[in-house]
Amino acid sequence: MIEFLSRLLIRDAANVKDARVRESYGILCGIAGIFFNLLLFAGKLTVGLLSGSISIVADAFNNVSDAGSSCITLVGFRLAGQKPDPDHPFGHGRIEYLSGLIVSMLIVLMGFELGKSSVERIFSPEKTVFSLTTVIILGVSVLVKLYMAFYNRRIGKKIGSAAMMATATDSVSDSIATSVVLLCTLIARFTSLELDAYCGLAVSVIILIAGIRSAMDTVNPLLGQPPEEEFVREIETIVRADPSVVGIHDLVVHDYGPGRRMISLHAEVPADGDILELHDAIDNIENRLKRELSCEAVIHMDPVSTGENIAEAKRAVLDRVRESDERITIHDFRMGEGPTHTNVIFDAVAPFTVPLSDTEAAERIRAKVKEENPNWFAVVQIDKSYVK
Repeated sequence: MIEFLSRLLIRDAANVKDARVRESYGILCGIAGIFFNLLLFAGKLTVGLLSGSISIVADAFNNVSDAGSSCITLVGFRLAGQKPDPDHPFGHGRIEYLSGLIVSMLIVLMGFELGKSSVERIFSPEKTVFSLTTVIILGVSVLVKLYMAFYNRRIGKKIGSAAMMATATDSVSDSIATSVVLLCTLIARFTSLELDAYCGLAVSVIILIAGIRSAMDTVNPLLGQPPEEEFVREIETIVRADPSVVGIHDLVVHDYGPGRRMISLHAEVPADGDILELHDAIDNIENRLKRELSCEAVIHMDPVSTGENIAEAKRAVLDRVRESDERITIHDFRMGEGPTHTNVIFDAVAPFTVPLSDTEAAERIRAKVKEENPNWFAVVQIDKSYVK
């Protein structure tokens, strides 16, 4: 249904990199979420009150919170779609992450309140009334929530939305929670066990876990996380496609919200190349990155020596550096020969997972270079990698 509506209502629906198309998808899914959750709330609240089941009533109010979450997602997409202005030159895309965080906090709050009510019912148990209508409504609710999880996850991946992925996770947890309520209802019907309050407690734990996980998924982009490996590969493929580029390093991706990314990198070019031709090639690469990946790119040209002697020395030094730690790489390699020794100058990239301080890494690398050739003296600068 959502796919049909998107083709019917969203112009150029396949162009998900367009900010307007993303916003339209977010609004469509937000409206659908509000409709489905209010429908489920009405059905569950009715049977919950008639049967006296706290777990069903709590599950009903969980759907109300989900409807509120859909409203927040809808508003978030609308605000995130605003154009940049003098106070926000990078746009408003991170509002989408904030809306996802608010949704997650509502999920956690609902889980806490449900747990509290369930504990109270454990100490003050009440008899619940079984009916076929209850079973039917709960069964339909599970199917509806699974459908909501399906379309939110599918479109969330399609447009790269953390908020919609959080909503999909919430829908999965809701379907599990309702399944638990349904199971306990059937057990109470055919046995003498009254598990309603314990069922409510189990549902609250499921909701709390889902809320915390969703919060982490939205907090990480706000704090600053590495770009996706696929995105890094796309950048490298485009940059290295130009024959003027012999290497790439110091890639940094700044994420200001979906479709609002800025990247900077160093492109190694032959030191003996024509500066005007190389500059023109770099401009073309920047334009291609903007056109194909919808990002602003700033590329710094790094002239490097490409002679065979330099290449052999670089390979030898890299082998020695990796003896120190195989995760370390080098770039900007050059050599300065003197009457008594040769300065081997380069930058070494040590990922954050390397258990060495910058000073320790530099000292170890200098020692390894000295082992390769006693007349070589390593002048090394330790960098950090901002991609995986």
